[in-house]
Amino acid sequence: MAKTNHALATGVFLFSLVAITVASIIWLGRFQEQRNLYFVATQASVAGLNPETTVYFRGIAVGKVISIQFDPNDSNIIVIPIEVDKDITLTRGVYGVLQLKGVTGLTQLQLLDAGGVRELLPPGNDKPEYRIPIRPSKTDQLLDAGEEILRKTDIFMVRLNNVLSDENQKHISEILSGMRDLTGKLNELEKSIDKALLEVPGLSRDAHRTLANINELTGDLRGLTTHVKRLNDEAKELVKGGTVAGHVLLSTTLPRLNQLLGDLQSTSSQIKRTAKVFEQDPQALLFGADVSKVPAPGEPNFQE
Repeated sequence: MAKTNHALATGVFLFSLVAITVASIIWLGRFQEQRNLYFVATQASVAGLNPETTVYFRGIAVGKVISIQFDPNDSNIIVIPIEVDKDITLTRGVYGVLQLKGVTGLTQLQLLDAGGVRELLPPGNDKPEYRIPIRPSKTDQLLDAGEEILRKTDIFMVRLNNVLSDENQKHISEILSGMRDLTGKLNELEKSIDKALLEVPGLSRDAHRTLANINELTGDLRGLTTHVKRLNDEAKELVKGGTVAGHVLLSTTLPRLNQLLGDLQSTSSQIKRTAKVFEQDPQALLFGADVSKVPAPGEPNFQE
């Protein structure tokens, strides 16, 4: 009877173990079906990141790292397959950041969304254009900036050492000495300016007197200008009167004078002919001119 009970208990235990194993396998299979596969790629170091490392999306655990491997087509690229819960929607704007986990030296993968991109990222696609890129974290940026600062500091120290060489220190001493001399000359110049400022009131009085004389001369010039303007007006009137007189002389007087001169010339001709007749024949004064002696046309001494 004891052997029968022992065999029954063993059978029940084995049956329960098999049932639990089958249920676990079914449950794990269903759990695996609830995740999508994505691929993360980077050319930077992934030190501290290991398989089975938890993947976070905006600070919440959503999956895990499956493996870490090199791209078979390009050994400079590291490809990291990850599993993400199916209810998490990833867009083409998603990128990854490697963050240190405490002081353990381990690294966790953080997924962030840049926003502004609505196109969904298809799962299970290992093409380069569908891989999630990894960007430098704030710590990496700070370390890079620290290295740049150290490099620039080193360059600055070298240049400062060159500036503070013995020869340059001598030049600096000469410059400082020259500045002291210049300061002394500036002080002397300041004293000279103070003396000049003391003489400014006297110069101001002389300037006022000069301005008064200039004002008086300006008044005289104004009076002279008025007189000259009056003479100019009179000259204009005189020129205007001369123009009128010239016009009258040309249009009236000269024609009459020409006519008078013509009459005088005609009268003078008649007087000359009469005097010649009387000279040749004095009796004509008493008896008149002898018509027979008057030259006819075509005869000598004929005059019209």
